[in-house]
Amino acid sequence: MCVFCAAIPVAMAVGASAKKSQQDGAIKAELEGKAPPRKLISAGKATAVAVAGLAVASVIVHTQFGGVI
Repeated sequence: MCVFCAAIPVAMAVGASAKKSQQDGAIKAELEGKAPPRKLISAGKATAVAVAGLAVASVIVHTQFGGVI
């Protein structure tokens, strides 16, 4: 398995953990009566971008090297 193919499930696991942390922070803030923490980009969107990038990189590597890697 190439590095890009192996990194896809890792990126998804890290993204799921980050999304859960964001949700927990929002719930905790709501229970304390505070505004939810400001997020620059949602963890779900960042994970989707990372996985899509890894998938594209994997396709490029596998097609350019003819399955050698």
